[in-house]
Amino acid sequence: MTTNPAPAARPENPNFSSGPCAKRPGWNLQDLADAPLGRSHRAKIGKAKLKEAIDLTREVLEVPADYRIGIVPASDTGAVEMALWSLLGPRPVDLLAWESFGEGWVTDVVKQLRLTDARILKAAYGDLPDLTQVDFSHDVVFTWNGTTSGVMLPDAGWIPADRAGLTICDATSAAFAQALDFPKLDVVTFSWQKALGGEGAHGMLVLSPRAVARLESHTPPWPMPKIFRLTKGGKLMEGIFEGETINTPSMLCVEDYLDALKWGKAIGGLPALQERSNRNFEVIAQWVARTPWVDFLATDPVTRSNTSVCLKVVDPAVTALPPEAQATFAKAIAAGLDKGGVAYDIGSYRDAPPGLRIWCGATVERSDLLALTPWLDWAFTEAKAALLTTA
Repeated sequence: MTTNPAPAARPENPNFSSGPCAKRPGWNLQDLADAPLGRSHRAKIGKAKLKEAIDLTREVLEVPADYRIGIVPASDTGAVEMALWSLLGPRPVDLLAWESFGEGWVTDVVKQLRLTDARILKAAYGDLPDLTQVDFSHDVVFTWNGTTSGVMLPDAGWIPADRAGLTICDATSAAFAQALDFPKLDVVTFSWQKALGGEGAHGMLVLSPRAVARLESHTPPWPMPKIFRLTKGGKLMEGIFEGETINTPSMLCVEDYLDALKWGKAIGGLPALQERSNRNFEVIAQWVARTPWVDFLATDPVTRSNTSVCLKVVDPAVTALPPEAQATFAKAIAAGLDKGGVAYDIGSYRDAPPGLRIWCGATVERSDLLALTPWLDWAFTEAKAALLTTA
């Protein structure tokens, strides 16, 4: 007789990946039948769809009217790199890094652009850098939500309104789920496949008037690939922000993003999306509070992400193991649930400390998270039994 019976209930949707994320509830491929497939994105219908995506983004995300919104290539990565290559140079730059993607932007600025007047403000996984050390006479580059650490900025109170430099914010796992303070942000980037569960490969670039002024007054000294160019003859290429994309987008992906935006609008817009994420996070938080073998990777409760929730195993029998064995143990939990079709893609990011990462954004159903937590306990017990057997 088994001493660890499997839970009776299972998540209806086992997709808890932190990107691409779960589709919205009720999603069906047939809902994308209006996509103008086989048509040029430069045709009237294609441009109208792209413009609608921009306009709905502004409405649902509550972007200020004087900010430009563009659809750009290469997901959030492309949007961030467009901003870095196009805007940096006139001022020193402060780079904030507390997880993998922030480290990637450090590499871009220091090793690729080779800016020598760059300061790096770092923190270990689980913490934020000392935000009081940021110099806002510099340009500042940061993630709002550390997707690979589960550590987010609780607010923008640390950013002054009268700053001299630009603030460049990678918000890819924060948009639509966390309270982005746009007047404090000059550049905001994100991708469709995160908080709204759209398809990959397309990024969003949101520019404040201050960012536009920089673009029109600054010519970068380095070569600019075509897909990074936002100006022509010293003026902003306004078409990019009206639906005239730099390269060819997938109109099927555009339709899917429109579907997600319309769902978000229909359920109550940004407040409803944020509330769904918060309620989802509460399920995991309440489970962690009563479960002795697991804890958040984020050390400060106010910085714990409500989307990419990162967890670590704290059971003494596991923490006593060498790091490689701890990683193997965490992978065994994720692999067991994956094999059983209970939860897919919940292992920690490859560069992060070993553990689990569970997406709790708005497209995930709370009922699925409630069904998941007993399975997490079950998988832990199975992995620990195997560990003790081989010890």
